[in-house]
Amino acid sequence: MAKKAAKTKPFRILSLDGGGAKGFYTLGVLKELEAAIGPLHKHFDLIYGTSTGSIIGTLLAIGEPVEKVHALYQEHVPSVMKRWLPSSKSARLKELADEIFQGKKFDAVQTGIGIVAAKWIDHEPMIFKADVRAAHGRQKTFVPGWACTLADAVQASCSAYPFFCLKTVKLGNGDTVKLADGGYCANNPSLYAIADATRAYLVERSDIRLLSVGVGVYPTPIKSLASPMRYISMFPSVRLLQRVLEINTQSMDRLRSILFGDLNAVRVSGKYHEPEMATDLVEHDLMKLSRLHQKGRTSFGDQEQEILKLLA
Repeated sequence: MAKKAAKTKPFRILSLDGGGAKGFYTLGVLKELEAAIGPLHKHFDLIYGTSTGSIIGTLLAIGEPVEKVHALYQEHVPSVMKRWLPSSKSARLKELADEIFQGKKFDAVQTGIGIVAAKWIDHEPMIFKADVRAAHGRQKTFVPGWACTLADAVQASCSAYPFFCLKTVKLGNGDTVKLADGGYCANNPSLYAIADATRAYLVERSDIRLLSVGVGVYPTPIKSLASPMRYISMFPSVRLLQRVLEINTQSMDRLRSILFGDLNAVRVSGKYHEPEMATDLVEHDLMKLSRLHQKGRTSFGDQEQEILKLLA
C-alpha cells in the first residue's frame, strides 16, 4: 500500500532563484511577503534555493526574519563581490558562511529544504536536503545534508565558477565531491521542488501552491576600467556564464508552465530596460543594490492580490 502524503491542502513551496548580488531584489519581494503573512518558515512546507537563493532560503528555513537577512546582505555582499580574485571571493564567502551559520547542520532547519548545487566532475545535480522522505531512493543510507554543515552546502550552491572557486565538500561517508554553483543545473529550482512535493511527499498537484521568486532581469552593465571587478565581468567566459544562468532560469520556468500548467503558481521577477538599472551578479554598489531591493518590493505590490490568494 502506498504511503499517504505527510501534509495536504495546501502544500506551500517557496522557490528562490540564483543571481548573486541581485538577491537584493528577492529580499525586497520577501520583505513585503513577510509583512503580509508573518514568519516565512511557518508558512511554507518546502523552501528551495539556488546560489544566492540558497543563502536566503536557508536563513529563512532556520527561522531568521527577512530583515536580518537583508541586513547581512547590506553588510557583506559588497565585501565579497568587489574582490578581484576568485580565490579571495571564495575565502571571504567561506568566512562569512561559517560565521553566520555557526556550524549548524540540517537538523537546524524548521521546514523542508532543498539547496541546489552541481557536481563538477559527474555533470549532475546534487541537492542538499533535510528530510529522508525527499531522498528519492537509498533512504536506508540517507543522512541529512550528507552530514555537511549548512555553511558548506550554501557555499557549494554559490560557487559560480569562474567568479568563485569550485567548492570541495567531504560527505558523512568519507567521500569528497567537487561542486559548482547550482545555477549550472537549475538556476530556477522550482521544478526540483515540485518533484519533491509530488514524488517524495506524495502531494496531489491540486494541493500544491508554488511561489517562485526570481532576481529580476536587467540590461548588461557597460565595461568600466575604473572597476576591476566590472571589467572582469566583461570577459567572454564570465559573460557566457551569466547568459547560461539567465537562459537556464527562463527555460526552467517555461518547462514548469508546460509540464505543470495546472499547478497553482505565481512567478515574481520583474523585467527592467532603463539604462540606470543595468547590473549583474557581481554588483557591489549599495545604491544600485538598494534600487533592486525597492524594485522587489514594488513587484510584490504589483502582484500582491495574486500572491496572497495563492497562499491563503
